Amino acid sequence: METVLFKNAKIILENKILQGSLLTDRGKIAAICPLGENVPQADRIIDIEGKYLSPGFIDVHTHGGGGCDFMDGNLDSIYHACHMHMTHGTTTIVPTTITSTKESLFEFVKLFNQVELNREQMPNIPGLHLEGPYFSYHQRGAQDPKYLRNPEKEEYEEVFRLTDRILRWSFAVELEGADEFLKALNDHGIISSLAHSDAVCTDVMEAQKNGLKALTHFYSGMSDVKRVNAFRVAGAVQAGYLMDDVFVELIVDGCHLPKELVQLTYKVKGADKICFVTDSMRAAGMPDGEYILGNKDTGLSTIVEDGVAKLPDRTAFAGSVATMDRLLRTGREFLDIPLWELVKMVSLSPAALLNMQDQKGSIRLGKDADLVVFDENIIISHVMVMGNLQTVENGRTPD
Repeated sequence: METVLFKNAKIILENKILQGSLLTDRGKIAAICPLGENVPQADRIIDIEGKYLSPGFIDVHTHGGGGCDFMDGNLDSIYHACHMHMTHGTTTIVPTTITSTKESLFEFVKLFNQVELNREQMPNIPGLHLEGPYFSYHQRGAQDPKYLRNPEKEEYEEVFRLTDRILRWSFAVELEGADEFLKALNDHGIISSLAHSDAVCTDVMEAQKNGLKALTHFYSGMSDVKRVNAFRVAGAVQAGYLMDDVFVELIVDGCHLPKELVQLTYKVKGADKICFVTDSMRAAGMPDGEYILGNKDTGLSTIVEDGVAKLPDRTAFAGSVATMDRLLRTGREFLDIPLWELVKMVSLSPAALLNMQDQKGSIRLGKDADLVVFDENIIISHVMVMGNLQTVENGRTPD
């Protein structure tokens, strides 16, 4: 593998931006040289002419893109969607399922066992995110209601037998059987997340004591303050604010959450506990029109307009069409914070959620050379995954 030197860069570190050069060697960050210092020799020198050199983006929740869904049932769709997201700066991606039949779930995890996790011209794929099927009907969003069910021990134990590639699993903590399911996730080292839940605050806080680590797409498909027998009761949203150690996902596409809620979440949680996610469906990177959410033969019909996917009756969103660079641009518009602090929410914080912060998520000597070059408008020009460099033009890599 060739050594690569990025020169004339604004290097986005964890707590500042440093002007200088950076060397990669054998897939790792080998040297960081401030402006004015001597730079090492390299096989290839890239003059990025004052652009930003950022840690690669990490998307811990995405269902597809580029016209493909991860549940289409074939490897080509998985690779195509992953590659599309890589051209928008995603160097680590966690493919995500949607609620489906038992048979579809089993078939998908068996297919995912065949995925090359470190394929050339692809992002890193550390594992799989199962979103559902253990969700609340009242907070279902675009999850198909006919497939919703309580945690079934026989079902999830069969999933555990079929694959060891599950990285995280999102579910509603208040359902019957959820306590035992959470314990099973802990026993298998799987990251647990609350999603599509109608739980009250105390239910969520109890789950956090028992190992719950994150709240999936914060605010979306999640209980807020409500009345029970005339008394106000706090919901999952309030639990997210009260639990300092819990991560929250934010879909900062300019549609799912208004500016004020993004600002409030940042004010309370801080960048260290916020992960920007696309929650993208197959229409990410595609023009407006009609698309299927989930498997192309059995999924839900959606309409993409106004920069977001909606159910045909327009009563709810049906996933985003965002890419990670769009999230970063929207976040910069919504939050008056330093760029390095903003970048943390698309890199180091997601890495910490995945327990990968020692290898990925920031620019530091010895870490994986997962890097993105972008300009003042956050338009991507280069993406590097584990030291392999690719040039990007108009959201794609040249043929």
